[in-house]
Amino acid sequence: MTDPIIQSIANILIERQQSIAVAESVTSGNIQVELATAIDASKFFQGGITAYNLGQKSRLLDVDPISAAACNCVAEQVAHEMALSVCKLFISNWGLAITGYASKVPESNNELFAYYAIAYGGIIKQSGKIEPPDDKPEKVQAFYTREILKELETILTHYAV
Repeated sequence: MTDPIIQSIANILIERQQSIAVAESVTSGNIQVELATAIDASKFFQGGITAYNLGQKSRLLDVDPISAAACNCVAEQVAHEMALSVCKLFISNWGLAITGYASKVPESNNELFAYYAIAYGGIIKQSGKIEPPDDKPEKVQAFYTREILKELETILTHYAV
């Protein structure tokens, strides 16, 4: 059975005849998997890309390499660039992006967090920071996936575009 949040996203996008594409790193493709489980996913889901490092984010998603290098590719601006670029790359109305840390590393001062952005029509509609509970990396990834999909459903439900 499809998750109610996923099916709600699917129904709204199908009804509006709009599409979405995903650019992710910290969630390792989990958002793409979730969207692909929706009934009639091919009617709204264009696909996605998992770009884990600076080279790929820069080459495939037009992330500015100099500013991204300064923050280890984890910043709200990087998420913005990823969301806007994935729309162009997949020719989709909506773009969803996330970058962050699922495990404690020195580059993050041993903190867990992610930045996300949701774009529509070349404009960032929402972005922010997600801070998960301290847990195993796979649970942190699942938390990020759930939170960003809830944010997307809220935007789609409350804002007519």
